[in-house]
Amino acid sequence: MFDLDGTLLLSDRSLDGYEILPGAVELLTELARRAFPFVVLTNGSAYPPAEQAAKLRKLGLPVRDECMLTPSSIAADLMVRAGIRRTLVLGGSGVGQALRDARIETVHVGERGEREVQAVYVGWYPECTMKAIEAACHAIWAGARLYVASDVPFFATKQGRTMGYSYVIAGAIRRVTRAPMILSGKPSLHALRFVARRLGLRRCDLGIVGDDPSVEIVMARRGGAKAFAVTTGVTAREEWERQTGLRRPERVLRRLGDLLESVPALSSDMRDCVTA
Repeated sequence: MFDLDGTLLLSDRSLDGYEILPGAVELLTELARRAFPFVVLTNGSAYPPAEQAAKLRKLGLPVRDECMLTPSSIAADLMVRAGIRRTLVLGGSGVGQALRDARIETVHVGERGEREVQAVYVGWYPECTMKAIEAACHAIWAGARLYVASDVPFFATKQGRTMGYSYVIAGAIRRVTRAPMILSGKPSLHALRFVARRLGLRRCDLGIVGDDPSVEIVMARRGGAKAFAVTTGVTAREEWERQTGLRRPERVLRRLGDLLESVPALSSDMRDCVTA
């Protein structure tokens, strides 16, 4: 499982203007050639998975629609399992597309019935207003559960660290309501379990590649997966060397392509899973 921002590419702060990081195209192309299973899981929720995958393919990254995952993919799965059928979405239209694909009705702030929902889902929402936060609080006071795409304060862009909007918005809502949060993105184990099911693998057979010790590495170590770190995002090599405990990866990659040294030959069972 690959992180996106800071691992495979860097975008600008408007989530556009992509710059592919060295070795990313070559590595994913080789994995695809070997029919080795992989997914890309971003904490970004602005674009629906299929739209994001199409953007990556235009850049040369061979990511199929079904291999592109976002927190909204996981939130939809969690909500279906919880019997949720109507959700107030704090975010643009792309944030709630995976929910609608799962036949969950989505309502946006200012629309009729914004308080008569079973869940509030907070995603990428740079246009968020106090009215939106107030609407979310009223829905939660009326019994809705709070789902959050990302609880990460910063992510890597070409301009350096950029604030994670859902982190800030959810913080305001929770400060007012004291509501517990169901995190659908990394580093939640909900996300890791979803990845394992998508790939048809056990968690202990997963390798997680990312740039943030508190996100991908913590998720991998908590879930029993293998953790690989890159130095192209929010964490430099000297910072990786200072990490301890659950934040310390098994290996810090000098180059992304070095990951191929850790990729075993496919077993017949895994090959059947990939080609099914």
